[in-house]
Amino acid sequence: MKLFNTADAHAMKALGIVAMASLSGALSFATASRAAPAADAQHAAWREAIARTKLPQAGCFAAAYPSLAWRQVACRAAPNRPYVPRSGGAGFTVGDGNDYSAVVSGLISTTVGTFPTITGLKHEKGAGVKNAYSLQINSQFFASPTCSGAANPSKCLGWEQFVYSTTGAAFMQYWLINYNKSCPSGGWMAYSGDCYRNSAAVGVPAEPVTQLGNLKLSGTAVANGTDTLVFTTAARAYSTTGNDSVVDLAAFWTASEWNVIGDGGGSEAVFNKGTAITVNIALTDGSSSAPTCKANDGTTGETNNLNLDACTTSGGATPSVQFVESLVKK
Repeated sequence: MKLFNTADAHAMKALGIVAMASLSGALSFATASRAAPAADAQHAAWREAIARTKLPQAGCFAAAYPSLAWRQVACRAAPNRPYVPRSGGAGFTVGDGNDYSAVVSGLISTTVGTFPTITGLKHEKGAGVKNAYSLQINSQFFASPTCSGAANPSKCLGWEQFVYSTTGAAFMQYWLINYNKSCPSGGWMAYSGDCYRNSAAVGVPAEPVTQLGNLKLSGTAVANGTDTLVFTTAARAYSTTGNDSVVDLAAFWTASEWNVIGDGGGSEAVFNKGTAITVNIALTDGSSSAPTCKANDGTTGETNNLNLDACTTSGGATPSVQFVESLVKK
């Protein structure tokens, strides 16, 4: 007895093809699912390695995954805006002094800022504009020798920032706070009794804030040498340098603030409700001891609308502090 006609046979063959295709697709999905974490780990390892790769000389450089070779690129002018020092009036949200800093008893040579865990982040609208934020590593205020020409040198303080701006530039900004007279020559600009100037900037992409977990910023200071900024995205890296002698950071650097905040001028980065960001500040200071996590010790005047949680510290090969800042849904 004939069980299937020709049409039935073609139908069964087609079903078999579909089944095989479905199985192949399932296997491909499973392979991709396994490969994604491995690829993420490889990119993370590359970001760590390129940040530690020495630049061939002073200037501006770029690199792309998986290469560990820096390629020199043209520098550009930094944005013509001050990333202002704190005034101390922010209240409970992050910034304008209300922030943690990692503090050591010796001297910091390198600070690395990352955001290890992010949940609930959908958008940021600083000043009503999407993705108008900056990333900053900020030193403490200190008695810089460059203050010698100030109206009252004993009241003048130096300050150095490592800045990524979504205007498309990464650079260092130097300050002489309470200079209170005509600013020195050499590119210094006046701001309300203070003076500031920028290093050369390296051109960088304007990353959407949803990429925050893939962004990393590091700042290094070398006495009588060159200070270096390195900014990395998921698969690219950018670097610029400046003379440490501008404010002599390397001789005084004992504390670091790191955060995502407004893009200059004391502005605010505004995150959606439900956002929670883990902030990690890792230090190199020649010690394996855990740094102190000091509250109300931020130095930048820019802010965000998140609230700080408790801070933890760790020592070992990479001493660091870590805390969460969030905006709980209501």
